[in-house]
Amino acid sequence: MSEEFVTYELDGKVAKIGLNRLNKRNALNTALQEQLEAAVMRAQNEARVGVLFSHGEHFCAGLDLAEAAGWMNDHDMHLEMRVGSAAKGRPFDWIARGRIPFVAALSGACIGGGLEIATCCHIRVGDETTFFALPEGQRGIYIGGGGSVRIARLLGVSRMSDLMLTGRVLTAEEGERFDLLQYLVPKGEQVKRAMSLAHRIAENAPRTNWAIVNGLPRIQDYSYDDGLFIEGMFSHVAATHESTERLNEFVEGRAKRLVQPGKSGDELAD
Repeated sequence: MSEEFVTYELDGKVAKIGLNRLNKRNALNTALQEQLEAAVMRAQNEARVGVLFSHGEHFCAGLDLAEAAGWMNDHDMHLEMRVGSAAKGRPFDWIARGRIPFVAALSGACIGGGLEIATCCHIRVGDETTFFALPEGQRGIYIGGGGSVRIARLLGVSRMSDLMLTGRVLTAEEGERFDLLQYLVPKGEQVKRAMSLAHRIAENAPRTNWAIVNGLPRIQDYSYDDGLFIEGMFSHVAATHESTERLNEFVEGRAKRLVQPGKSGDELAD
């Protein structure tokens, strides 16, 4: 029987998915990635929001280099793992642009492929132990999980080049400042806060959540005029009978009020 490298729990409308390869700091081997893909696909079908977290102190130490060494020098296998059907079957894009939003709960090492997975998520919560690195230059490899696109869009090319070329390690505070984190919390509080945010997000209209997850990143790829045109299309698609009901709730004073300025959406209004 294969080891359980990924756990899955449904908490109301939130799918809680845990990386569970503790002895390797949750390094990404083939088995873990296959199990993660299965969990993510399951969440797409039975939850409104997903939370990705880690068992143990470290979120993910990146690619399992011991396993990768076995296929790195095999040209055909390397091509298959990076751009072939094996690569296309990985869960990264299903997290980034699937049916539901994902919240990441980070702690400890968030390195290489771990950072690539984290940046697939739409909201990232990190505790004060979290640190970020892209040591590919030292390892003689190049990223292959979409980081050239997703991480670079958050950090900018110059900052990402710095991490990859010099081996710089970012603290949690730097990660928040450089847009790798939206929320920075005390040690051990990351999962609790991520779940709180996820349950809040699950209250939204599912079609609007889908439009945010799939529309916003794509619109950034278009020109100004084309972006406005695509925005109009997503706005039309998001409008449903539920939209009318929610607007009526607001007009009739039955809708939940906004939180006070300075508070997050999952915090109660004063």
